[in-house]
Amino acid sequence: MTSAQQKFNAVSSPFNLDNDDLYQRWRDQKLEGYPTGLGDLLVEINDPRTLTESEHAALLQRCRKANMALYASNTGTDTDPEIPLAMARRFGLQQLNKNWLADDSGLTSLTVRDDGVRQNYIPFSNRAINWHTDGYYNSAERQIHALNLHVTQQAATGGENALMDHEIAYILLRDKNPEYIRALMGPRAMTIPARIDEGGTVARQEEPGPIFIVMPSGDLHMRYTIRVNNVIWPEDAVSQEALAYLEEILGSDSPYIYRGRLESGMGLVSNNVLHDRAAFTDDATHKRHYYRARYFDRLAGTGIAEIYDL
Repeated sequence: MTSAQQKFNAVSSPFNLDNDDLYQRWRDQKLEGYPTGLGDLLVEINDPRTLTESEHAALLQRCRKANMALYASNTGTDTDPEIPLAMARRFGLQQLNKNWLADDSGLTSLTVRDDGVRQNYIPFSNRAINWHTDGYYNSAERQIHALNLHVTQQAATGGENALMDHEIAYILLRDKNPEYIRALMGPRAMTIPARIDEGGTVARQEEPGPIFIVMPSGDLHMRYTIRVNNVIWPEDAVSQEALAYLEEILGSDSPYIYRGRLESGMGLVSNNVLHDRAAFTDDATHKRHYYRARYFDRLAGTGIAEIYDL
């Protein structure tokens, strides 16, 4: 860890409720010049496999401000998995989450499956997926800190995404009531029940934990799903108010929510921001296919100690 990265920790972080002066300074810098629309996040590039210095710098600048950037490349419908893998490496990502539904490359091909085990999971259907961060059901030791997407084929209709920086969600909640943040940082703010397979074996243990987590680096991480089923929420009044307000934010027309549809050759680079997916319809020539890459590390150069003068 560099000396710059040692500037903050979980205690001396603007995301710690005991550091209000530090939070206010960070907040002012965060919101200054914040992107006002989806177009502000978009960078036109040639090929993610051979990203130039200027292309990388433009993408990194957006990630440092909003924890995400979008790109439009010239790769079109090319399905080479090296496209998203090379992009990830350019941002220092090494710890790929090769989950059990992933391809041999470690990437996950998000496309409609009508047979096999994948047909049982919503990401492999054409159904809408509500607001969440990826890997919210993972253990504390296996949290997903970076999420990248690359589109090789869009659906015939539908499939739009909405995106929101989790640090902005934190600001809106803390400004409304700091006790909302305290509640959402509780050790059982969101519990994902154990997953039991058909044979009665525990396929995944129950996973309780916070929604907002201050990492050892002082950076903010979020694990969240808006879904109601298969989630255990705390019943105290403050937690319920906080969750209701977060849901209200995500259901609003907030200028901090970016909505749009990625087309072939486009992609997302992010520190696992909040996102959703609209339902879609394929046809004979447009069968939606996204590569999804989840990483246990976050984008290099995007830590608060590397960005903000606090």
